[in-house]
This record gives sequence, C-alpha cells and structure tokens, in this order.
Amino acid sequence: FVLQYMSGFGNEHVSEDPRCPGALPEGQNNPQVCPYGLYAEQLSGSAFTCPRPTNKRSWLYRILPSVCHKPFKPLEQGHLAHNWDEVEPDPNQLRWKPFEIPKAPQNKLDFVSGLHTLCGAGEPRGRNGIAVHVFVCNTSMLNRCLYNSDGDFLIVPQQGKLLITTEFGKMLVEPNEICVIQQGMRFSVEVFGETRGYILEVYGAHFELPDLGPIGANGLANPRDFLVPVAWYEDRQVPGGYMVISKYQGKLFAAQQDFSPFNVVAWHGNYTPYKYHLEKFMVINSVAFDHADPSIFTVLTAKSTRPGVALADFVIFPPRWGVANNTFRPPYYHRNCMSEFMGLIKGHYEAKEEGFQPGGASLHSMMTPHGPDADCFEKASKAKLEPERVAEGTMAFMFESSLSLAVTKWGLQTSNRLDKNYYKCWEPLKSHFNP
Repeated sequence: FVLQYMSGFGNEHVSEDPRCPGALPEGQNNPQVCPYGLYAEQLSGSAFTCPRPTNKRSWLYRILPSVCHKPFKPLEQGHLAHNWDEVEPDPNQLRWKPFEIPKAPQNKLDFVSGLHTLCGAGEPRGRNGIAVHVFVCNTSMLNRCLYNSDGDFLIVPQQGKLLITTEFGKMLVEPNEICVIQQGMRFSVEVFGETRGYILEVYGAHFELPDLGPIGANGLANPRDFLVPVAWYEDRQVPGGYMVISKYQGKLFAAQQDFSPFNVVAWHGNYTPYKYHLEKFMVINSVAFDHADPSIFTVLTAKSTRPGVALADFVIFPPRWGVANNTFRPPYYHRNCMSEFMGLIKGHYEAKEEGFQPGGASLHSMMTPHGPDADCFEKASKAKLEPERVAEGTMAFMFESSLSLAVTKWGLQTSNRLDKNYYKCWEPLKSHFNP
C-alpha cells in the first residue's frame, strides 16, 4: 500500500478510492440515491454563512453514516486537562528535560492515553483559547479513533513516525514533518516503537498561511508543499466493538460502534487533514545588519479577532545562513507581550546548547525576560563575523500565543521533568559597563 497525496493548502480537492470508480456523485452533493448505495454526509468546519475565503466544508460518501453509534460515556482522561487553575501561576522561565516515554511491557500507552497537557489558556466552550500537549506512546491505537470537538490539533512528531488513518485517507508523518487534524475529523494513530511529540491545540480558529505583506507573493511555507491524503476506505465489521473517542469541552467521552469509522469511499471539499515537511520552508533573513523579527519564521497562524494578533503562531528555526554585519547574531534579550513555548525536534538550539534537549521544552511567559545564556553571549560577542551556517542539523520550533498561558499540575509537578536549575544559565552574565 503506497501512500499518495494531493498538494495545495486549502484547495478544493476531490478523491475516490480507486476500488470504486464513480463513487462521487456527478454535479450535486446530495442525490436521492448515492453511487454504490453510499450515504452522503457533510462535515462543516465553519459557519454556513462565513465569507467564501473562510468557508470550510467537505462532503463524505460513506458505507454507514457517523451517527450509527451507542451513546457517549465519560472516559478516563489521564493527564489531558483544560483546568488552568490547578496550581498557582508561575512567572518564572521554565524548562523541561525530555519527556519520558514509558517502556511498552510495563505501561502500554497509545496516542490518546499518552496525551499530557502542559499549559494553555481560554476554554473550548467560548471558542477562544489554546492548549499545548505532549504525547508519549509506545503502542498503536487498536479499534479506537479520536476526534476533537474543541478545536484543531497541530501535531509535531519528535521521535518515531506516525501512520495516521483519517476519514479522508492515510498520512505518514515523520519527525521534521507536521500535520494538522482539524476540528471534528476522526483519526487513529499507528506507531512503530517509542514515540514522542508536541501538539498545539487551538479553539475557535483554523490554521492558515500568514500574510506575506512586503515579502511579496512567494516565500515562507509555499501552498503547493502542503499534502492532503487520498480517499481510502475499509469495510470492516468490529463485533467486539470499535471505540470512537470524542474530546468534548476538554473531557474525553467514548462511544461504541460495530464497524470501522474509516469507511469513506469518496470525498470532495476544502476541509481536510494535511501535512507539511519543514525542510520545504523558504527562509527569509537579514542580509545586512540586525535581526528581522522571528515572525518571518511563521509556518502557520491561527488568527485572533484582533488584526495582526495571533491566537497562536507555529514558528520554526531552520538551518540557514547568517551573514549580518556588526550584529550580535543569536536571539537577543527580550521581554514579550506574547507567550513563547519552545520545543526541539533535533540538534542543538543556537542560544542554549546545553540544557535544551530534543524532546524537552521551555516556556517564557508574558513579559518574563529571556535570551542567550552566558556562554552563548560571550562566544557570539567575540566571534569573527563571517558568513556561517546557523542551526545546521537542527530544528527548533515555537508555539507563540497572545494568551497568557497557565501551566498544569502535571507540567509543574507530576511529570518530574522541570529543570529547577534553568535560571542558573544566566547567573554568570557579568557587567561589561565601562564609563
């Protein structure tokens, strides 16, 4: 089974499983009788009356409709949370050591049971907010799928690849790629050993490509590099029960049905899951002096209702050339009216070569100062300024939000991964003042 994809961000796609040619109805969405005796079902990702550029919907032609399930019942949700008042706020610079993946024989965790919420703000009922999760898992989801009623998942695998089956088809997502599963889409995750990664969840907005302004028509993440799966179905009975898990108002619920939900023979529309390879990002950078703001590294943005202010941005720091003259080249010291959550997929981050490791994270909260550690400052202040490759073999990323993020009890205490000595990396900074 060779995975195939269609390309283009937000395009109107059409797809049929080749085993059933002609499964898409001709010229209408909802005929009296669909080809092959299928059921027509619309999945809406926006209000019907949204302006055309933001209107999102897809039509799915399936063997049985999604409604054929037993009632939902509460499901044990482990460390998934959206209670931002569990512990007192903490304005300190926070850094986490790599999150531990349990060994399979002692503790089997699949993608859903391996979800751990680290921080967030806002809430899904009001359709405004975000959450940052870490997933650690060692086993595949078996006869289980998940859909998120609250918002969109942007998934960043860090270790191990994910074979994701969706109602729209299958996607293989490896470290240095990302995928987005939008609100309401059912998916199941197969893994091939110890697997870890990060998730940015947004309530109340969908991800889009950032506006380019003076950059012009091309650059950053190009629309044609986003890949959408092609239709694939299984007509599979599951007499023992297939579990459909819903994340609804921050809680998990499960319903049983006796067939696979991945029974979509054909579909068309512009509301789909998609994936993107971070190596395809066309980097923009300063070629004279000083830094351009890190917003030039934005891959995807989820806009708030305030123009120019993001609910959340997904930003990456890819390999590139540094050529700026008479310039301190690492990230500068900074206090920000945004919250900055950083993760590392691979390599060494340029401003913190020691304690910030792949599979770990950091959070610099609203107006909390941060910047290069003492070693980095001394080295970069004395370096001979020549053209140099920056971040070679590395990929760091940032989830940046205009919301003030609260950290969960799991993040601060239960995980036992918080680096209590993080603040010490700035202690050796000394005054060079010479009046």
